[in-house]
Amino acid sequence: MKIGIKQTLTVISKVDFGVYLSESEDSGEKVLLPKKQTPGNLKLGDQIEVFLYKDSMDRPIATTNEPLLTLGQVGKLRVIEVGKIGAFLDWGLEKDLLLPYREMTGKVQAGDQVLVALYLDKSGRLCGTMRLYKYLETGKGYSKGDWVDGTVYEVSDNFGAFVAIDDKYQGLIPKKECPKNIKVGQVVKARVTAVKADGKIDLSMNELSHIQMSVDADKIMRKITAEGRIAFTDKASPELIREEMDMSKNEFKKAVGNLLKAGKIAILEDSIEAK
Repeated sequence: MKIGIKQTLTVISKVDFGVYLSESEDSGEKVLLPKKQTPGNLKLGDQIEVFLYKDSMDRPIATTNEPLLTLGQVGKLRVIEVGKIGAFLDWGLEKDLLLPYREMTGKVQAGDQVLVALYLDKSGRLCGTMRLYKYLETGKGYSKGDWVDGTVYEVSDNFGAFVAIDDKYQGLIPKKECPKNIKVGQVVKARVTAVKADGKIDLSMNELSHIQMSVDADKIMRKITAEGRIAFTDKASPELIREEMDMSKNEFKKAVGNLLKAGKIAILEDSIEAK
């Protein structure tokens, strides 16, 4: 009998508070299906499909209720409350699912819908984790240029933003492509820029370069209109450009060059202004 999955077990004995189930009558293992979960017509020797987890006393228990996740599955669950040891999630069973602090990749609060996987901790208890990398599948059926929806599940200073495409497949927005304020839990629309040999997918939230250049040029002109000028040029540091414009230095230079060629701006010693 395995914790965390649905399985068909046999009724081996009946008691006042429910029935005991096992894989077979001569098996040494048994688990209780509480009376309130037991169909009234269940008899000795009958088989029934149940889900196994551990109750508040840390004892294996069976239920006929349908969990929202089973072992290894990924899905979104609602946060009920946040306590001293982590957050508690509604997963469709009487005992709420613990999301320990060590398994969080970002802050959560009551009411949030959090993308998690179901795993067994060292004590054999079912818990949730936001560290989804090993639980997500590699991409199938995606091609370069496709636009996809996904949920950001982790942000790395070294690599970028890890995205669960359709909340199921492995994707990455590389660091150079990441918007500055991207956050864990954010639902994004992104373009597939590469499907690697191992099925992992690189993403960008930007349009194709010629379309993106027009989008970036419009953003530059709106900033100049609102503030009178941009207080730096395309020679500024990549960090400053990212902070002020949410663009890479290369994207900024291309858009500035396009505006300059169109005669819409003038580049001064330390600023950019409209003509």
